[in-house]
Amino acid sequence: MFPGLYNTGIFIFQALARVAASFNPKARKWVAGRQGWANRLRAQLAGNRQPVAWFHAASLGEFEQGRPVMEAFRAHYPTHKILLTFFSPSGYEVRKEYDGADFILYLPADTPENARQFVQLVRPEITFFIKYEFWYNYLRELNAAQIPVVSFSAIFRPNQLFFKPYGNFYRNMLGYFDHILVQNQESVDLLKGIGVTAVTLAGDTRFDRVAQVAAARKAIAVAKTFKAGSPLLVIGSAWPEDMAVLIPFLNTFDQPLKVIIAPHEIHDAEIKNWLSQLKKPSVRFSEASEQPVSEATYLFIDNVGMLSCLYQYGEFAYIGGAFKQGLHNILEAATFGMPLFFGPEYRKFQEAIELINEGAAFPVSNTTELALLFKKQYNDSEKATRVSREYVQRNIGATAKVMQVAAKLLGERLKE
Repeated sequence: MFPGLYNTGIFIFQALARVAASFNPKARKWVAGRQGWANRLRAQLAGNRQPVAWFHAASLGEFEQGRPVMEAFRAHYPTHKILLTFFSPSGYEVRKEYDGADFILYLPADTPENARQFVQLVRPEITFFIKYEFWYNYLRELNAAQIPVVSFSAIFRPNQLFFKPYGNFYRNMLGYFDHILVQNQESVDLLKGIGVTAVTLAGDTRFDRVAQVAAARKAIAVAKTFKAGSPLLVIGSAWPEDMAVLIPFLNTFDQPLKVIIAPHEIHDAEIKNWLSQLKKPSVRFSEASEQPVSEATYLFIDNVGMLSCLYQYGEFAYIGGAFKQGLHNILEAATFGMPLFFGPEYRKFQEAIELINEGAAFPVSNTTELALLFKKQYNDSEKATRVSREYVQRNIGATAKVMQVAAKLLGERLKE
């Protein structure tokens, strides 16, 4: 019964996506990116005689989470090809040229026929699903083909369907994984409580990734010129809900402060609206020249892919998304050592909770709270700066644990 309902849900989702494609650009890309997928995949794989490791990420955040494992796998198994799939356009469209993978495409919708055809075409030697990816038909086909499947950087909570009395279908899905590497002890306990024992507490591979980015960071001349020795607040992945709280604060803050603002999505009209509301001089990155940028108080980033390197210039960071959409990556800022601010919806993010408890992160619900907490950190941020940097450093190492599991599974497969 449940597989039938699941498959019906997948077909309905596809139909709705096709309808939405007529007016929604993201849905249009989702649909168009999957058309003719089998022929494109055959063309990419044509002539390949090397074993394939398949990595699947939902979107850009999960890709960044999985990237250190992909790179470690490449280093340990240079004769393997890497296939990378995405569910969302926000991942595929940004990383479709990623040179760490040999083949990159959208994951076809999880129908029985798609899953069967995909697995038969790829014949991966091992598969990695990153964090929250649980696709019944793909997992079933991989299991039937005796292909090892690993989930890593996963996190589980009591309110998920796996742990509900009526969640037997979803619990059974977990049995298709050969190993699950999780972020925290609660996840270990929850899984073992339902009989899933092939579990390792490994932590979150995002710590490895942000440490890599920090170590390999590139200088951004415009940002350095803009900062000009002043205290700097980096606002990362800002949404309108965040800016509604930030702009009144920025307009009334009376101490020396430069501000870099990186919107989550680049919309010209939205940036113009924010520029019009700010009372001090602003400049857009695409229009910056050395003289005006040094005189501006606000620097708007109107491109993508730069944010993780911009944090190196900050003394403070505000991370967007926690008023509505979901808190964005706070570890990219934390690795450089600074107080972190974000909205009130952070409780699904373990790193946010831990950094709050350690006194390095500060949730805010309105402009008044932000002004009060920011002023305190502006006058004395030594503890938060030290704690946030140390927090990242002591949580590095999940990638190595994933690779240990992969080596064991591959070794067992080669013996068969």
